[in-house]
Amino acid sequence: MATNFAQASASPQPALAQNAAALRQIFETIDAQSCPRSFNFHMHTVYSDGKLQPEALIEQAIAIGLKGLAITDHHSTGGYQAAQRWLEEARMRSPSASVEEACQKSIKVSNESLHLWTGVEITANLLGTEVHILGYAFDPEHPGLQLYLQGKAPQGDNARAANAIAALHQAGGLAVLAHPARYRRPADELITVAAQLGIDGVETYYAYNNPNPWQPSPAQTQQVKHLSGTYGLLNTCGTDTHGLNLLQRL
Repeated sequence: MATNFAQASASPQPALAQNAAALRQIFETIDAQSCPRSFNFHMHTVYSDGKLQPEALIEQAIAIGLKGLAITDHHSTGGYQAAQRWLEEARMRSPSASVEEACQKSIKVSNESLHLWTGVEITANLLGTEVHILGYAFDPEHPGLQLYLQGKAPQGDNARAANAIAALHQAGGLAVLAHPARYRRPADELITVAAQLGIDGVETYYAYNNPNPWQPSPAQTQQVKHLSGTYGLLNTCGTDTHGLNLLQRL
């Protein structure tokens, strides 16, 4: 069944794109089968270090049949904004057209709406280690977040994980520790401290060795999921796409 374009593009409106409560409910349902064909909350465009144009990313997300996603460029919401504009402009051009017609492609999609949330990836310092913090469902215009959206990593006190987490919360968003098992410090140490700092979740389902087809790494998933349960954290998933395929990391 073709999705009506008005339905598919209505969800990227700011009311939903910045609805942290709705996204929290989605995160509470995430499991090992959620990514990469139902949800994907970690991907990059040409607005940071990715190869995909935002418009091409959205077309591919529609073709895959994603229900929810967030573009998480490094220190930028430019990719998200371009994707949101594309969806809205397409709806305005043809409010009664299907996604297939609007994209001028023959794409078969489900009857679920495509939900696009605001997203960003912030480089921060945690326990003397450089980590990445994913932010979701925040107000991209919030004054307290602007220093993290300048296209480069924050410096000094602004780079402290505690401050990055606080800024995301002040902007109404959620903060998630990206790929916890990829850093110099062990995941258990980092997650313990991040939880104490008020982080909301961890990227539990992540493919550390870039397998094809994509699938979360079993050992790391088990460890991170145990820790998220211990500290009452949300679990998220994402491909961390930097290339041209949303079903792979590279």
